[in-house]
Amino acid sequence: MLFNSFAFALFLPIVFALYWALPHKYRWILILLASYYFYMSWNAKYVFLILFTTIISYGAARLLEQEEMQKRKKWILVGTAVLCLGVLFFFKYFNFVSGSVADFLALFAIKMNPITLNLLLPVGISFYTFQTLSYVIDVYRGDVAAERHFGYYAAFISFFPQLVAGPIERTSNLLPQIKKHHTFDYNQATYGLKLIAWGYFKKIVIADTLSPYVSWVYDAPQNFSGFALVLATLFFTLQIYCDFSGYSDIAIGTSKLLGINLMTNFKSPYFSQSIKEFWSRWHISLSTWFRDYVYIPLGGNRVSKIRYHLNLMIVFLVSGLWHGANWTFVLWGGIHGAGQVVESILVPKQTIKRRSKGIFWLVRVAFVFAFASFAWIFFVSHSVQDAFYVISHLFTGISAPLAYVKDGLAAIEMEKFILLKEACLIFMMAAYDYFSLQVDVIQEISKKNVVIRWLVYLCLGWIIVFFSQKGVAAEFVYFQF
Repeated sequence: MLFNSFAFALFLPIVFALYWALPHKYRWILILLASYYFYMSWNAKYVFLILFTTIISYGAARLLEQEEMQKRKKWILVGTAVLCLGVLFFFKYFNFVSGSVADFLALFAIKMNPITLNLLLPVGISFYTFQTLSYVIDVYRGDVAAERHFGYYAAFISFFPQLVAGPIERTSNLLPQIKKHHTFDYNQATYGLKLIAWGYFKKIVIADTLSPYVSWVYDAPQNFSGFALVLATLFFTLQIYCDFSGYSDIAIGTSKLLGINLMTNFKSPYFSQSIKEFWSRWHISLSTWFRDYVYIPLGGNRVSKIRYHLNLMIVFLVSGLWHGANWTFVLWGGIHGAGQVVESILVPKQTIKRRSKGIFWLVRVAFVFAFASFAWIFFVSHSVQDAFYVISHLFTGISAPLAYVKDGLAAIEMEKFILLKEACLIFMMAAYDYFSLQVDVIQEISKKNVVIRWLVYLCLGWIIVFFSQKGVAAEFVYFQF
């Protein structure tokens, strides 16, 4: 069930009404049933995977809390990780590893037919696997107590707003809120609705409009060159942000309707002044997950310079692989890791932390945006060969600037009016993000007099209705991960 589907438009009001009508002691049951129904709407069979992962992690946490011998606790933790990650590996990485081994052996003239499995990747498996792992690790460390009530725990793992694409919630934040007695808060609910509307604007007005151009070019990049490739890359840079942050806004807004606050997942990342800052603002729930459960256990920055840089590279390579079973994702992660390593060597810490103003701010932001856009080439390309083709042909014909731009627009068949319309909508989104650096834009609008704020609401609603892509609801990009 997609957030941008008619089915969800029926599903959410029903869940909302039942949730607040039910006594507190029964609400977790509604959340659990609604979440499992939500997940089963994709493929009913795969609900057993999330149930299996939930049972294993729940039982492991209970055993960890009861066990006193540290050696046994480590074995319980390792066994749980093997089981949970084993399911993820089987469905997501088996074919990739099999093919990679065959390609490696071929270098030594050893022929091997790779074993491939014809399996559909269960939606959201990477997200809920990491959520269960963080819970078990937190119990192992003694940071949280093992949950005794299986129903509460199952509702925490499967909580439908963030189940399939995050944010990847922490036990200490989400689980207590599912157990807590909530009273309806009008301001929180209306804030959630406004955040949902803004998420829909980013997803169906910007991301879904840019998506066809990106797919057309990157499905067969050899048919294009020059400015067409630049435009497609720029469009994907904006598409993936609006698509994924739009999903997060809808998820967070939906949770607020139920009185539950999820963690912030994006903080205007394209206005970052360093690569390090970019990763403190982009997919925050994942970057902090890797920080707390991979980077810090490896030693973080409390080790030698070489080891510190190696830790950065390991984290980003693994992060790239988490996103997809393809070497393009590994290279994408490696580029960001290498960028942070180079930045830490060449740029003093004081400069990275300093908040520049004026032209210096603009230069720093433009550099990080260009760097992120370059890295996205590997993320969106279907193969490493395609990515290198795009990079090597980005500036073909740039010696004649006017023809370069004109030919690029003609190649992707984008009319000037469409380009101008998209530019205005993107400017609107960028303005929101810019002012978000200083204030809560939704709160500020809510403080205005009734005429101004309703003018803003109606204008946004009109834009969503008239400028959105009509027809079949498009999936969110991160559903594939």
